Amino acid sequence: MPNGQDRLPALDALRGIAALGVVLFHYLPYYDKLYGHSFSTPDTLGFGRYGVHLFFILSGFVIFMTLERTRSASWFGLARAFRLLPALWAGIVLTWIAVQLMGPADRMVSPGSALLNITLLHEYLGHPHVDGAYWSLVIEATFYVWIALLFYGLGSWQRMRPVLWAWTLASYTAVIWWKAIPDGLEFLIKDLLFTRYAPLFISGMLIYRWHRHSRLPVADLALLTLTISHCLLAYKAPFNLFVLGCYGVFGLAVAGYLNVLARPGLLWLGSISYTLYLVHQNIGYGVIDLAYKAGLPGQLGVMMALAVAIGLAAALHYGIEKPALRWFRQWRKRAVPDTGLTLINAPVPKKAENLD
Repeated sequence: MPNGQDRLPALDALRGIAALGVVLFHYLPYYDKLYGHSFSTPDTLGFGRYGVHLFFILSGFVIFMTLERTRSASWFGLARAFRLLPALWAGIVLTWIAVQLMGPADRMVSPGSALLNITLLHEYLGHPHVDGAYWSLVIEATFYVWIALLFYGLGSWQRMRPVLWAWTLASYTAVIWWKAIPDGLEFLIKDLLFTRYAPLFISGMLIYRWHRHSRLPVADLALLTLTISHCLLAYKAPFNLFVLGCYGVFGLAVAGYLNVLARPGLLWLGSISYTLYLVHQNIGYGVIDLAYKAGLPGQLGVMMALAVAIGLAAALHYGIEKPALRWFRQWRKRAVPDTGLTLINAPVPKKAENLD
C-alpha cells in the first residue's frame, strides 16, 4: 500500500455506520410502510436502505485485495465460504425459529426454502429469503463467483479490463431500457449480471487499485468515472445523489481523511456489521410486534428490537464467525506452510507492475 498500511480503520467505521443505517431504515420507515407504526418516522432514514450500496463498493475494494493475496480460486472460494457461511447458517436457524415463534406471519418460509437459503442459490430457484436482507448476499456471492473466474481465468488486470468495460456498458444499457428487457434475457441481465449493482463492485475494485498503486492509467480512470456515474441513472433522485455522496465519503476514508471516525464504538459496530445484517430484520420485526401487542410504546419496541439484534449479532460474531475464521486460517497454515501463499491478513509488499 502506498501509505504503508494494510488496514484502513475508517472503512471499518463506515461499515458500522452503514449497517446501523440499514437497521434503522428497516425498523422505522420500512416497518411503518409494511405494518404501520404508532408514531411518525423521519423521512431521512429512508436513505438508510442505500447503506447496502456502500457495502457493495466496499466489497469490490476488499475482494480485489483478497484476490491479489490468494494463490488459487479454490483457496479464495474456501476463504469466502468460511467468512460468510457459518454465521449465515446460524442466522438462518435463529431467524427461521424466531419468525415461527413471534411472526410476522407474512415472513414465514417453509423448512425446504430455509434449507435452500444455506446455499445462497434459493433466489435463483424461486424460493423466498429467510430474511428479506438476504437479497444482497445472493448478489455478493454471485459477484465472488464472477470475479474469481475473471481473475484466475484471465490472469491479469489487462485482460480483465475489457470485460469490466463491457459489464459496465451493459449495466448502463440495462438500467436505461430496464422495462424493455426481453423476458428471455431478464434472468441473465437482472440477476446473474445484477446490472443495477455491478458498477458499485467494479468501482470499488478500481478505487482499491488506485489506492494500491497511487495512480490509475487513463483507461481505468475513465472506467472509474463511468462506474461512479452509473448510480445517477440506476437510482431515483434524491437517492442517486446520496449514493454519489457515498462515493465521496468512501474516497475520503480510503485517502485517510476520515480516520476521526475510527472510534472504539464504531469500530466494534463495524466488526459485528455482517452478523447484525444477518439477524436484524425479521427478528426485529417480531420483537416490535410483540412490544405493540404488550401495549408498549412503539419507540420502546424499536429500541428493544435494536438491543436484541445487536446482542444476537455479537453472539454470532464472537461465538461462530470469529472461531470459524480462526480455525480456517490455522488449517490453511498447516495445509500450505511453505508454498508462498500470502495470507489474507498479512502485509503485501508493493509489486512492480505495469498498470497499463
